[in-house]
Amino acid sequence: MEDKTQPVTEHLGELRRRLIWVIVVFVLGLVVGFVFAADFVHWLKQQMPANVTMHVFSPAEPLRVYMMFAFVISAVITLPVAFYQLWAFVKPGLTKTEQRITLTYIPFAVILFCLGLLFGFYVIFPYLIRFMTGLSAALGTTETFGIYRYFGFMFNIVFPLGLFFELPLVILFLTRLRILRPDLLRRGRRAAYLGMVILSAVITPPDLVSNILVSIPLILLYEISLFLCTWLYRRIQKEDEAREKTWLEES
Repeated sequence: MEDKTQPVTEHLGELRRRLIWVIVVFVLGLVVGFVFAADFVHWLKQQMPANVTMHVFSPAEPLRVYMMFAFVISAVITLPVAFYQLWAFVKPGLTKTEQRITLTYIPFAVILFCLGLLFGFYVIFPYLIRFMTGLSAALGTTETFGIYRYFGFMFNIVFPLGLFFELPLVILFLTRLRILRPDLLRRGRRAAYLGMVILSAVITPPDLVSNILVSIPLILLYEISLFLCTWLYRRIQKEDEAREKTWLEES
């Protein structure tokens, strides 16, 4: 572990500088996302059911759709930068081995976020759309979707899943920093399950099947995170014991 001590004001100044970098990258990502938003919209429209048509119900809706896609594209671009700045901020408090290991988390953060987006888009969202259009057909109504409402509904489901897929990596990172322990996750399991069910109910329509469809992957992610936390915590304990043993032999 690096022997570096800084006053609180210097820590806050460093944190502010790193946050500014993240904000600058996010703003630049918004510009990039705005440029490519139309391409993503056209591609997503090709994935829609043939009987679904898009409509614009106000002059501001196209701009809102552009900004929605720009936000998601910018989030994907900013995510590795944000994780790197976080890693660099806590780096002085880590050993050389911990610095090397935690740095490898950054590409996995992007991969997991994209996997969450893909899972939401290709698994959860199509089911919900079929469910909703089925209800519409049962009522004998014609489906007319506003483009902003349609993509807003999609992002309300897909984007939270992308964020939640980061949970295993966040748990590993906090465990490596010795902030989290497996017993804390076990004690908080019931509250976590309840929170996931509530989250599923918020981001999905009010029907039991869709709530279960979203809740199960979230609960599995929590259990995977608990397993990884337990594995890493035991490994850290062995590393500490080996380090202490080496120190005793040398002294």
